[in-house]
Amino acid sequence: MMPRLAKSGATIAQVAEAAGVSRATVSRVMNGRATVAADIAERVRAAAADLQYRPSTVARSLSLGRTNSVALVVPDLGNPMFQQILRGAVAAAEPFGFRFLVAETVENAAAEAEVALEARLRCDALILAAPRSPEPVLRDLLAQVQPAVLINRDLGTPDIPTVQVDYGAGIHSLADHLVALGHREVAYVAGPRGSVSHALRLRALEEARERHPGLRVTTVPCGSTVDDGYRTADEVLASQATAVVAFNDLVAFGLLARLNEIGVDVPADLSVAGFDDVELARYANPSLTTVAVPQADLGRRAWGLLHALIAPQTEPRRRSTARTESPLVMPGLVVRSSTGPVPPARRLSTVSSDRAGLVRTATPGEPATWTRVGDGWALAAGEQPLARYADGASMPGVHSPRPHLHPVHSLGGVAVTQVTPADHRHHYGVSMAVPDVNGTTYWGGRTFVRGQGPTLLSNHGRQHVVAAAVQHGGATLSHEVRWTDEHGTDQLLEERRLTGLVLGEVEAWALGWSGCLQAGGTDVVIASPATNGRPGAGYGGLFWRLPFADETTTLTADGAGDAHGSRSPWLSIARRTGDAWSTLLLVQPGEVDPWFVRVADYVGAGPALAWDSTRTIRAGASHRVELVAVVVDRRLGVDDAADLVEFAVARVRAAAPLE
Repeated sequence: MMPRLAKSGATIAQVAEAAGVSRATVSRVMNGRATVAADIAERVRAAAADLQYRPSTVARSLSLGRTNSVALVVPDLGNPMFQQILRGAVAAAEPFGFRFLVAETVENAAAEAEVALEARLRCDALILAAPRSPEPVLRDLLAQVQPAVLINRDLGTPDIPTVQVDYGAGIHSLADHLVALGHREVAYVAGPRGSVSHALRLRALEEARERHPGLRVTTVPCGSTVDDGYRTADEVLASQATAVVAFNDLVAFGLLARLNEIGVDVPADLSVAGFDDVELARYANPSLTTVAVPQADLGRRAWGLLHALIAPQTEPRRRSTARTESPLVMPGLVVRSSTGPVPPARRLSTVSSDRAGLVRTATPGEPATWTRVGDGWALAAGEQPLARYADGASMPGVHSPRPHLHPVHSLGGVAVTQVTPADHRHHYGVSMAVPDVNGTTYWGGRTFVRGQGPTLLSNHGRQHVVAAAVQHGGATLSHEVRWTDEHGTDQLLEERRLTGLVLGEVEAWALGWSGCLQAGGTDVVIASPATNGRPGAGYGGLFWRLPFADETTTLTADGAGDAHGSRSPWLSIARRTGDAWSTLLLVQPGEVDPWFVRVADYVGAGPALAWDSTRTIRAGASHRVELVAVVVDRRLGVDDAADLVEFAVARVRAAAPLE
C-alpha cells in the first residue's frame, strides 16, 4: 500500500484565532507581504507552526494571481551542463519561495516554441536555455511569454535579458593551447546546426586561423551527445588531424570511448579537448582537457535577471541591481591529460631498410636549442623538433606530477617516448620516477606494500620546476626541481640540466640528463618494491618509457641480450617498425647502477637507484644521477654502439661540462 502524506486539519481561521489576528492578516503573512508589523508576523508564523498549518497552494495562487513557479526549458536534460544550470537557478530562487518546472525539447527545434509556450502557461515566468529556434520564431515566442530570460542566445534586444558564455574567449584559449603544443591540423567536431553556441565556436576557430598562420581546421559534422561523438571517430581519423576540439564534453566522451576501442592512444596519437567541464570530465580516461563554464552560475544569473522582472514594485533597488549585472560569463581553460604535444611523423611502416624517405631537416653540426613553449620547453635543431619537456603541473595527483620529456623522436621522426599508455597510465615519457622516497611515491599509480601487494595509497609526491634558465648557447636547459611529499614538505632539492646536441657526423642526436639530488636537514632513504619485498622489481630513478614496435631487442656491452639487472655501462634498445629500425642507446657515464628493463609487457628502461638495497642520501649531502641518450635511425651492433657511446659522451660533456 502506497504511503500517504500527512494532512493537517488546521484552517486559516484557527491560525488567526490562535495568533489573535484577522484571517486577512494571516493571509498577508503567509503570502510574504511586507505590510504586517514584524512582531505580529512572527506571532502568526509561530501559531501556524504549532498548528502545522499549510496554506493551500491553489488558493494562494488564486489570491496572488501567480503560482510562484518558473518554467525552465532546455534542449537536453541528459546533458550535465543543463542539470547544473537548473541547480544554480533553483538554489538562487529558493529563498524567494519560487519553484521550478522543467521541460525538455529533446533537441527538437521545431517543437521548442510549443513546449515553451505550454510551460509558460503553467508558471509565472520562463527561462529558455540555449534555444535552437530560428530568430523570427524565437522573437514571436518571446512576445507571448514575457517575462522571460534567455541563456546562451542573444537577440540583441535590450528588453530581453540574456546570460551568455563568451564562447569565443574559450575557443581562443583552447586553440592557443593546442598551437603551443605544436598542433597545426585540428578537427572541430561540430554541434547541432541550430545551436547558436556552435556557430560562435566555429567563428572563433576561424579567428584562430587568422591569428595562427598555418593552422588548418577541418569541420566534422556531429551533434551534442555521447553517441554522436562515438559515431564520428572514423571521420575524425580520416581528417588526418593531430588534435580534436569537440563541441562539448559529451561528444568528447563518446569520441574517447571509440578511440580506445580501436587502439588510438590519446594523447600520444591524437589530442582531444572538450568544452563545458562537466563533472565527469576529470574522471574520463584520460582526464579531459576542456574549457570550464561556471554552469551553476548561469542559472543563478538567469534567476537574478528574471527576479528583477517579476519582483514586487516594493523592491526597486534590487530590480535595478539585477538588471545591471554583467550577462557575459567568462570560461577558463582546464588542461588535463587528453592533450599533449603533436605526435611525431606518421608511423614508418612503408619505409625501407635503407631509410629512404626519412624526414630529416637538421643539418650536420647544427646546434640544438631550447625555447620556452606553453607549459614547458622545446628542443629543436633549426626547424626540426627533437624533444619537448613539460613541467608536469597539470598531471593528475595520483600520477605523482613531475616534469617529463615527451615527445622525443629521432632525426627520422621515429617516436621513442610514450605517455599515459593503457597498461600504465602513470608512465610519462622520460622522467625521474621513484616509487619510495622516505615513504612518499614519485612513481605514480599503485605502491607495493609488503604483505598486500600493489596498493593505491594517498602518498603521491610532486616535483616542481623552479628557476629555469637556458645556457651554453641554448643547448642546455638548467633548472631546479623541488621534491615535495604528499603533505607539501620538501624532501629533495635537485639541480637538473638537460643538454641536446646533434651528432651530424654519425646521423644521430644526443641528450644529456644530469641531476644532483640534495637532501635537506634530514636523511633521505630511497627504496623500491624490491627492497620492500618484491624480488626483481628494483625500479626507480631516471626511467624511459618507449612505445611498442613490431620487434624490440636489447643489447649490453658484453653482447648479452638479457639486460635486466645488468651493470653494463650502456644499454641499447633497438626497435623495428615495418622494415625500419631505430635505436635508443642509454649510457651511464659515471657510477653504474643496475638496469631495470622491460620489453614484453611494455617497453621501458632505466638505471635503478635502489636495485636490491636502499640508498641513503645523508642530511646535507647529495647524489648525482647522470645519463646520456643517443637516438639513431638504424640498428647498432656491439662495436658500433661502443664507439658511439664514447663519441656521444665526450661531445655532451664538452658542450656542457659538469661543475
